[in-house]
Amino acid sequence: MATPSIDTIKAHSEYRRLIAVRRRFSFTLTALMIAIYYGFILIVALAPHQLAHPLYAGATTSVGIVVGVSIIVSAIALTGLYVLRANRRFDPAMRALIAKLHAEAHA
Repeated sequence: MATPSIDTIKAHSEYRRLIAVRRRFSFTLTALMIAIYYGFILIVALAPHQLAHPLYAGATTSVGIVVGVSIIVSAIALTGLYVLRANRRFDPAMRALIAKLHAEAHA
């Protein structure tokens, strides 16, 4: 029983296209997270008084706490988005490609 080798899979144009799409998506999410995080760091460095304001009159929670929690939530959301895309698009496409190459190897 012949199975497609790793080199055969890597050489296939569909595989290269899938990897390029996945890489572009992951780099986009990474750039977005870096922008969110370093944007927060810049605000901390350049305008900390903006983060020190209370949420409303008499509140003990500041805007900075809400922004910090939002950064954590955005990291979780971006991770979830990647997992969702991987489970719905990337993994099925990879399984289909392997099945296609496996069928070609048996033909």
